[in-house]
Amino acid sequence: MRSETGLTGSVVQFPGRAAGQIGFERAELQRILDLYGRMVAAGEWRDYAMDFDKHAATFSAFRRTAERPQTRIEKRPSMRNKQGMWTLFGEHGQTLKRGQDLANVLAPVERRLMKSVDD
Repeated sequence: MRSETGLTGSVVQFPGRAAGQIGFERAELQRILDLYGRMVAAGEWRDYAMDFDKHAATFSAFRRTAERPQTRIEKRPSMRNKQGMWTLFGEHGQTLKRGQDLANVLAPVERRLMKSVDD
């Protein structure tokens, strides 16, 4: 498609330029938000935040807005071939689970949800 000036209307990316930030894929975000919705319904979580930078994408879930996150889920693709790109952190920053599969990393939170629903 040429304009009257003779220039084409396509956008060309700079060669060798890496993405500016890491993000969640649609299916990953759907899985995380599904868990978030169930935790809200159970009264465990009330707010969330997402952070995206060039190294990692982070989903943080809060019991109360003004507190530190109760749970933090981090996607760090640079760790894919080492310990797994998914990490589940606890309230005090401790690593609860690492792995390649998001479902396996979310398993401790799922178990806590099932336990709170049964009580």
